[in-house]
Amino acid sequence: MALSRLVALRLRAVHAGVQTRQKLQSTGKCLLQCLPSPYNQVFRNSSSLSNVPSPGGAAYGIFVAIATLGGGVYVYRTLHRDKSRFHDRLSTINSIRESIEQVEFKEADTDKQEKQRGEAVLPSHVPFLLIGGGTASFAAARSIRAKDPGAKVLIVSDESDPPYMRPPLSKELWFSDDPDVTETLRFKQWNGKERSIFFQPPSFYVAPEELMSTEHGGVSVLTGKKVVHLDVRENKAKLDDGSHISYEKCLIATGGTPRSLPAIERASEDVKQRTTLFRRISDFRSLERLSCKVGSITIIGGGFLGSELACALGRRAQRSNLEVIQMFPESGNMGKVLPEYLSHWTTEKVKREGVNVISDAVVKSVSYKNGKLHISLKDGRQVETDHVVAAVGLEPNTELAKSAGLELDGDFGGYRVNAELQARNNVWVAGDAACFYDIKLGRRRVEHHDHAVVSGRLAGENMTGAAKPYWHQSMFWSDLGPDVGYEAIGIVDSALPTVGVFAKATEKDTPKRAAEESGTGIRSETDYEGVVQLASDSSTVNPSLPSPAQQGDSYGKGVVFYLRDNVVVGVVLWNIFNRMPIARKIIKDGEQHADLNEVAKLFNIHEE
Repeated sequence: MALSRLVALRLRAVHAGVQTRQKLQSTGKCLLQCLPSPYNQVFRNSSSLSNVPSPGGAAYGIFVAIATLGGGVYVYRTLHRDKSRFHDRLSTINSIRESIEQVEFKEADTDKQEKQRGEAVLPSHVPFLLIGGGTASFAAARSIRAKDPGAKVLIVSDESDPPYMRPPLSKELWFSDDPDVTETLRFKQWNGKERSIFFQPPSFYVAPEELMSTEHGGVSVLTGKKVVHLDVRENKAKLDDGSHISYEKCLIATGGTPRSLPAIERASEDVKQRTTLFRRISDFRSLERLSCKVGSITIIGGGFLGSELACALGRRAQRSNLEVIQMFPESGNMGKVLPEYLSHWTTEKVKREGVNVISDAVVKSVSYKNGKLHISLKDGRQVETDHVVAAVGLEPNTELAKSAGLELDGDFGGYRVNAELQARNNVWVAGDAACFYDIKLGRRRVEHHDHAVVSGRLAGENMTGAAKPYWHQSMFWSDLGPDVGYEAIGIVDSALPTVGVFAKATEKDTPKRAAEESGTGIRSETDYEGVVQLASDSSTVNPSLPSPAQQGDSYGKGVVFYLRDNVVVGVVLWNIFNRMPIARKIIKDGEQHADLNEVAKLFNIHEE
């Protein structure tokens, strides 16, 4: 740059000199013309001005010398200033370059630290990977640790909370007197004992970044993450953030997603925003807050969840101005499970809790007008409400089937597994998403808490090499408040023939009193086996025989047997508690009984 400036300056100086010379020559000619005639003639006859000394030539020489000296001075000063500016600019450039390098170094260091933190939170390899953060995963983790005390188990959950029990979300939490129950998530069981819905406090779990370095192993929970791809050949899982983790043994316990109604799916966003698909802690918190603000809530669904929520909100409505509506397509509550007479009795019980029950209701459409939801039924009936809770079943989460190449069951849904709950080599499935083979009742899929506990526990044992079949009959229960409840086991389908044996209930025949006497709360945790001797008889029972239950309208307590080919395949214990091992053995034996009234006596239903 400096050399270019120097050349330009020199050309400018030369051009200035040429112009000066031309002006001097013009001046010299003018002077010659102005001289007297003799002198003028002499100069004209001269062959060259340069050969004759003249005042104009001397002036031209002096001027050129001065111009050359001035140009030199100008060039020197310009070069000196350019050199100074060059060094200043060079210094500025170096300073900017150093700043950029420092920023790039800091960014690279930050990226490195973040990468290190990410690798610390998510180990690249774990011996036991459990996909899903529900009951089945926690039961499997506890089982794995019981068989292998040094095992290192990582639970990956898309929820923000560690594993917890779901049943209290529709049962005991609603009967709590604690105004902060939505934050504490603590409740009193029917026996009066207080507990949290979380299986273990946060201190129980090992931080994910410390799992692989922990000497004695432990259980870690990685929350807010979802496995989106499973490579069963490479034993590798991909998470929704793009990270990967390899494993030695894997359990899929992804549970399910609440179903919605086609009418709601077709509806506007205003309708969807005022609809709750009840499943998680966040749903309980949201619905609990809404129940204190809105004027009416409509529950669509007459099964376990819908009926429990209806009774819970109905109790609250008795102390407030809240209107609670429950509608379902069946003729009575839990119409798909209970015999018709017991279903109708249950419906009357729900009504007494303050619930407006609408049976035989098929939803045609749902719209939002003038600040209200308008539910149109197929028979023309119209219902207005502020909020809708859809409790119409569960859809098993099976998104990993495609990437993992796992088989799905076309009849029951869920991952198809063998009797040991294994889907592929080193891959097991437990809980709601497992369609398993029941060695007594055939292929099944069960969506209940106790099944999640038992199947998760067995899967954990088999992941440590036990190779045990799933022969256990899990139970489930439902409480319509603290005064009426039932426990069930096996296949309980109202389409099957049933025989019911009932007796007069006493004050102790309630969920509350049973819990107080046994000291237990979540009833699947009272899993014990009793040795029961049953009388075997090869004669068959006539399912069409009138049930003793049909002799009156009061079903205080009793036993309902569900039959298939004259063999008991399911049992409902109505307000009879802590007798489940007896029912389990009846199903396990798979025998025919001539008189089920005699079998019912094994449950001590006639004792006062």
